[in-house]
Amino acid sequence: MNRPDVHQVGVRDVEFGARVKIVEPCNLYGCRIGGDCFVGPFTEIQKGVVIGARTRVQSHAFVCELVTIGEDCFIGHGVMFVNDTFSTGGPARGRKELWRETAIGNRVSIGSNATIMPVRIADDVVIGAGSVVTKDITTAGTYAGNPARRLLAGR
Repeated sequence: MNRPDVHQVGVRDVEFGARVKIVEPCNLYGCRIGGDCFVGPFTEIQKGVVIGARTRVQSHAFVCELVTIGEDCFIGHGVMFVNDTFSTGGPARGRKELWRETAIGNRVSIGSNATIMPVRIADDVVIGAGSVVTKDITTAGTYAGNPARRLLAGR
């Protein structure tokens, strides 16, 4: 009988700011999490991710490589970040040169179960629950839908 290559959930090689709270089980590795952040259970934050101070990442979120999240942000339950655009018509299958980065500004709130493709999101943006962000958002305001569209003017 063959034995699988088993990887344990855990917190490894993470640079934490002061007063960070994480609720296990979490899978955090090779990332940087700023001070006063919260990370909920069943969350994965991958290598190279940077999360700014005072940001909350709720349960069941997936933050993949090449994602940067600003300060004072809220990432809702089940939010998924994607770095593979399927530019060749299928998955990159580990070919990292095909991956693209995502940059989230400061004071951004992303509602539960949103999907964030490789984009740039400006400061002071609200993304509605269940939305799919497929293009850069350069103006503050509220966005929702699939694909996400601007609903209201900035704060």
